[in-house]
Amino acid sequence: MEIIDKDLQSIQQVRTLIAKAKKAQQEFSKFSQEKVDRVVENMVRASEREAVRLAKMAHEETGFGKWQDKVVKNKFASRVVYNNIKDMKTVGIINDDKDKKVMEVAVPVGVIAGLIPSTNPTSTVMYKSIIALKAGNAIVFSPHPSAKNCIIETVKILNEAAVEAGAPDGIIGAMTILSMEGTNELMKHKDIALILATGGEAMVKAAYSSGNPALGVGPGNGPAFIEKSADIPLAVKRIVDSQTFDNGVICASEQSIVVESCIKDKVIEELKRQNVYFLSREQSEKLGKFILRANGTMNPQIVGKSAQVLAQLAGISIPEYTKVLISEQTTVSKKNPYSREKLTPILAFYCEENWEAACDRCIELLMNEGKGHTLIIHSNNEEIIKKFALTKPVSRILVNTPGALGGIGGATNLVPALTLGCGAVGGSATSDNVGPVNLLNIRRMAYGVRELEDIKASVNAESQSSCESSNLSEDYVQNIVKTIMDKLNK
Repeated sequence: MEIIDKDLQSIQQVRTLIAKAKKAQQEFSKFSQEKVDRVVENMVRASEREAVRLAKMAHEETGFGKWQDKVVKNKFASRVVYNNIKDMKTVGIINDDKDKKVMEVAVPVGVIAGLIPSTNPTSTVMYKSIIALKAGNAIVFSPHPSAKNCIIETVKILNEAAVEAGAPDGIIGAMTILSMEGTNELMKHKDIALILATGGEAMVKAAYSSGNPALGVGPGNGPAFIEKSADIPLAVKRIVDSQTFDNGVICASEQSIVVESCIKDKVIEELKRQNVYFLSREQSEKLGKFILRANGTMNPQIVGKSAQVLAQLAGISIPEYTKVLISEQTTVSKKNPYSREKLTPILAFYCEENWEAACDRCIELLMNEGKGHTLIIHSNNEEIIKKFALTKPVSRILVNTPGALGGIGGATNLVPALTLGCGAVGGSATSDNVGPVNLLNIRRMAYGVRELEDIKASVNAESQSSCESSNLSEDYVQNIVKTIMDKLNK
């Protein structure tokens, strides 16, 4: 019997999926806005019907987080995302400025490659499928191996719902024979128009190195600064809410707390009152050994685990009621695991002399890891809040809200999304919470409104005005005008 290597099978499957998706998208691109919206709405309804079952599948398969919170994420990724985009024009003419005589036309990019993480597997498939089809595209997914079954099942449900509403079969597809070679083929294939990458740093870098356009997100490492004017009990409550929601697997969740020395004791007292456990130095060292692997990357064993499981893993004893573990730290480095992204209920705790020093510490944490992503500030001092907004190297500054839920647009009015751009500083092509607009090309049609003579007259007038206001010599101005005119006449 002939045996075909798995990597070759995987590559062939990817090529078949892309060919099917391309054919489906070419047909789908001719749908009216009404027909597209009907398809997307049916996908949302199917996602809601299966939200509980898929959440349980994801939890059972990955061991991350809490299935109850994954239900909330599934409904957020479907219904909340849909409610934000349902009235958005994404087909045909989307804007017609009669005064400026510029018309904008939405054009789907084509077939999208979707890379899915194990931390938020089913919800990310729902979200990416909905925004991709809302923009008139097809999408083919590469599942994370640790969440393969729940991702493939989610894709099956969504594709069936889309087809039921009139979309061509294959508009949503997924690899089932997984290999790095297959995923590379997906990212590099000539018929892939855009890669939508959510996952580990290495995978996102691979997407940007593929030769195809990509929208990727880097790691989060959001510090939460509690400024002295903050409502301390409420600030702590929000941080605990964020850390315990699905056991902290959302990348916008807080990874450290930074406080001013004048309120240190009050914050520590409140953290303890709200069932946050301060590790001793010995306990911190034991747990720290499990946070990072030998290669310096996050240990998947800790991701999305409860405080009790983390304590058992490290062989330390903590109270049964503990919700979050916290370690007092004074340094920031790649080798200090507490100053890195952890995606589990573990926080670092830093105390600084004043808000300026706290500001510097937050920047240091972000530049260590997570630059371009998210920062959280709890304060009632608008002046300090504004100064933070002006100086921090992040795309999202969240004020008086839980980081995880605020970053994705659940507790804030940011665009509801599970792909959070990190901007150029974070190595991303966008700083947006990614939505359908990011998955469209905009074709602009512009009518002529000026003739060459008008342009020359305008340039001449502007140059003369500039000269008069600057008291430049007449000869100098004439030379400028002559140079401009020569360029226009060539």
